[in-house]
Amino acid sequence: MKQSLDLKLGQHLTITPQLQAIRLLQLSSLELQQEIQEALENNPLLEETEEEGGAREEPEAAPVVEAAESSGGDDDGDGAEPVASSEEITVDRDAAIDDESFREEYSQTEDWEEGYEARTASTTRHDGEDGPSDLDARNSMPTTLREHLLWQMQMTPFSPTDRRIAEALIDAISEDGYLTCSFEEIQQVLGEPPVEADEIQAVLHQIQNFDPAGVGARDLAECLQLQMRLLGPDTPHLADARQLATAENLELLASRDFKQLKRATRLAAEPLQAAIHLIQQLNPRPGASVASAHAGYIAPDITVKKVRGVWRAELTGSATPRLGINREYERLIRRGADSAQNKYLQDKLQEARWFIKSLTSRNETLLKVARAIVDRQRAFFEHGPEAMKPLVLHDIAEIVGMHESTISRVTTAKYMLTPRGIFELKYFFSSHVTTADGGTCSATAIRSLIKKLVEAEKPEKPISDSTIADILAAQGIHVARRTVAKYREALNIPPSSQRKSLV
Repeated sequence: MKQSLDLKLGQHLTITPQLQAIRLLQLSSLELQQEIQEALENNPLLEETEEEGGAREEPEAAPVVEAAESSGGDDDGDGAEPVASSEEITVDRDAAIDDESFREEYSQTEDWEEGYEARTASTTRHDGEDGPSDLDARNSMPTTLREHLLWQMQMTPFSPTDRRIAEALIDAISEDGYLTCSFEEIQQVLGEPPVEADEIQAVLHQIQNFDPAGVGARDLAECLQLQMRLLGPDTPHLADARQLATAENLELLASRDFKQLKRATRLAAEPLQAAIHLIQQLNPRPGASVASAHAGYIAPDITVKKVRGVWRAELTGSATPRLGINREYERLIRRGADSAQNKYLQDKLQEARWFIKSLTSRNETLLKVARAIVDRQRAFFEHGPEAMKPLVLHDIAEIVGMHESTISRVTTAKYMLTPRGIFELKYFFSSHVTTADGGTCSATAIRSLIKKLVEAEKPEKPISDSTIADILAAQGIHVARRTVAKYREALNIPPSSQRKSLV
């Protein structure tokens, strides 16, 4: 056998563990779960391990972070990504099970039909009620307003002509529930044979009796009148609300011109306020109540709790699945020859190790950043948003010894579960405003103060933006009126002219 050396040139793409760790950093918790599931499906060397049993080699547990400890003092870093820790390897499994002994043991412990019933029982609902979960209803597309109205039309005894008119009217109803076409346009759409406007009006009255209440109205006043028609005659201040729900009076109500509104309705302050309150309970967009939007779910990555007087942060268990290397396949690689199949397993083994290291590196980086944030914002956890301190990405980057771009990736689409609610990590970052004594105040704290002032104002005399600026200046926080207006709009608070009420 003659030995020789050959030189070959080739090109291929290889993702290093550092680049893979950077890519995993910017994934949210749900996206990371999908990435892990895809890796488990594509790599036979990678498997998800269980915590119970204690029969596996576990990596070092992720440390529980204490906010009171010093942050970043023992972290080595020059702006690069953190070095990955050791991977988790599963221990040897039992040898191959003899088929006869397996069948004999299984037949003694579990019946096939009982096992099937036990598995089907796992599909029961988790909301405390009996019966299978309605997966089709949960995952199906939301019903549109048009489909909802057409279904009710099929249940109504219309004549063929009236059915044509009803279909044309339903097609002309917007998603908000309003009729957007005139009777003349409906007549043009229907064509031959021609229909009279009285016929269209009669069919429209039938549609206006459909669900949801107020659908098929031609303006806001008619929509409110249709909804009040379904209220009981003994409803307090119903007659006053019907008098108020006209096009002219609604314009005065929108402009908060209560003097003209009192003169037009001839109502005193208290009955007028009660009528306004009744109208505010109605739905100005009835069609929006039919099409349900898909719920957006948030899976927190970090959990913050106060243990023995110290705020502690730790990774959420569901966000950090345990992965390991399949020991049986690894032994096959060691015993295998230099074949194509063995080379494939070797490549997959290297990919699995890199993926575990990248995942561990991501979790360690996320934990470091969360530790630094909790350490800097302890006042927030103790006293609320008003005690939020100014914080920028550069501050955390210096503490953990990483680059600002890395901190930006870590804090994007990552959420922290706290006793005060769930917050995105970026929520704890805010610019600073210089105070009168030369200190700084967080923009988040200023927004919280503005919200508190608006909630405490008198409804009949709301405070203006300039007044809010003066109140903050008296507390040593100097901000311009336009800055107050910007923060107020960010909080979705209307201006003082729109917040005014009678009582």
